[in-house]
Amino acid sequence: MKNINEEVGKALNLSDPWYVSDLKFDHALKTLDIFISFKKGSLFPCPDCKLSCPVYDTKERTWRHLDWFDYKTTFHADLPRVICEGHGVKTVDINWAEKGSNFTIPFEILMLSFAKEMSVAAVAVLMSIHQDSVWRVLERYVMREVKMMDLSGIQIIGVDEFSIGKDYKYVTIFGDLSGDQAKLIFIVEGKDQNTITKFRKRLGNVFDGKWFKHMVFCIDMSHAYRAGIEEEFPGAKLVFDHFHITMNANKAVDEVRKSENVFNDNLTRTKYIFLKNPENLTVKERLKLDSIKGLDLDTVKAYHLKLALQRFWDCVSIQDASSYLRRWCSWALRSKLDPMIKVGKMIKSHWAGVINSLRYGLSNGPMEGLVNKMRTAIKRAYGFKTLKNFKTIAYLIAGDINLPTRC
Repeated sequence: MKNINEEVGKALNLSDPWYVSDLKFDHALKTLDIFISFKKGSLFPCPDCKLSCPVYDTKERTWRHLDWFDYKTTFHADLPRVICEGHGVKTVDINWAEKGSNFTIPFEILMLSFAKEMSVAAVAVLMSIHQDSVWRVLERYVMREVKMMDLSGIQIIGVDEFSIGKDYKYVTIFGDLSGDQAKLIFIVEGKDQNTITKFRKRLGNVFDGKWFKHMVFCIDMSHAYRAGIEEEFPGAKLVFDHFHITMNANKAVDEVRKSENVFNDNLTRTKYIFLKNPENLTVKERLKLDSIKGLDLDTVKAYHLKLALQRFWDCVSIQDASSYLRRWCSWALRSKLDPMIKVGKMIKSHWAGVINSLRYGLSNGPMEGLVNKMRTAIKRAYGFKTLKNFKTIAYLIAGDINLPTRC
């Protein structure tokens, strides 16, 4: 048995003074218990100062390990506490498990790998442990990496809101838009101005006021976000996402259609014909639109205004774009269509941010991809009890964090 114990100790990467003292198989219960001991008289480093210290006492501990074939495997050890002159009595660090955990590190790493691909409930069933245990492990690893996230060079930031839960609680998500895909860097509850304040606190002292002028925030036309950024990041550039501008224009067209449809049957069942881009219409929808376009309808006028607004983003130069947008706003304000007048006023009051969307070539499209990942996070966190659980899965799926792997 001595040679077998030595080989198992090597496989477990145990180092002096630790060794495998015994192995016990129970073939009926399909369990394997591995007993780990240390040499008598051994000194251990204090976890705080690393000075070698004598053992003060021991406490029996167990850790769940990866299954050996179909055998549930458990580590057993009398875990020592040392007496340090400078720090008192301290429990020693071990290389097979993290402090306070009931699982070995390989077991936890496998858990992390599963959680990236399946729901927490499924991971719990697969590994024969309680869901709460999975949540504790995920939170410990993920949030530790989130705290270590390097935000020092961040420059282009997307901000969007997202609702979770049946009671529609809102969270605000912040994404790094410097790459091809948005990377989640911060989640905070709410969608008010205070969310920007909390993001500024999250950045801490990494940034100073001089850096703010290099920062670009891509947001919707939320007054709360705009006010928060102007207060917390003075000098930062604002970009109002063209997706939300187009969405407001579509909404205005539909409002005109609804009011006109009350006394004009030609507009019945045409909602999506006017909301779609022309190239996305079916043959049947295109024929219907052609039959309506020649009529003297407010809806048709609003539709042409919407299409004209979309052409703003095809402008080559900022000068041409500014001139074009001024003409469009003038057209919208003289249209006598209240919903389109509202859009024109909205654009004029957010002028610099709208022009910046063309200047910087930015949109919140990557943030929409991030929102889709948030929806995936909700599915993975099925039955999550707290916002903390949701944040954990969200960072796991969409955050720019480096977690340990089995390789």
